[in-house]
Amino acid sequence: MDSVVSDAARGVSPLLAEAVEGPEQPWQTDRTRAPIATKIVVAGGFGVGKTTLVTAVSEITPLQTEALMTEASEETDDLTSTPGKLTTTVAMDFGRLTLDDDLVLYLFGTPGQQRFWFMWDDLVRGAIGAVVLADTRRLKDCFPALDYFESCGLPYVVAVNHFDGSERFEPEDVREALTIPAHIPVMIMDARRRISVIETLLSLVGHALDVTPE
Repeated sequence: MDSVVSDAARGVSPLLAEAVEGPEQPWQTDRTRAPIATKIVVAGGFGVGKTTLVTAVSEITPLQTEALMTEASEETDDLTSTPGKLTTTVAMDFGRLTLDDDLVLYLFGTPGQQRFWFMWDDLVRGAIGAVVLADTRRLKDCFPALDYFESCGLPYVVAVNHFDGSERFEPEDVREALTIPAHIPVMIMDARRRISVIETLLSLVGHALDVTPE
């Protein structure tokens, strides 16, 4: 396990290529081998791209709990930056990604609205770490997720999901704005692109390995 995750942490190109291509894995034909299941949480504010991320990278049809937006939520859900958003996650998103012969990531996307935060404790149980998605147009929306993972001690990385038409910032500018500690990875990514999501997940796996005691 350590060797597999260590390679993932370094972003080895053959491993990344295999993850993108999605080859048949030995454990799929050899029933004597079982893959190592690793749970990752994807969190962040409302409409930041959590469902998009899980959908872009999952090798199975993702499980989604989307509900139509209604007038009843107008006073609580700010659609200023996402005017085209018609649905919202009310429980979780779930997807799966095979990274190597015996390493499988299970992705759990959290609901972003405050009224659903009570579910986070159950969703993060057993996770090795979390990806906190951020939108530079509304950075304050990711503060609750950052505070939550800091308080519970779960390793996390910050991934800025760059939206079309939004101003681009350097990772260090985002780190300073959010007062992210120096040892926590901050990156710019596109939740719509499979390769970009995989690079983010590899960074989280490596970071979790570095900070988790033996």
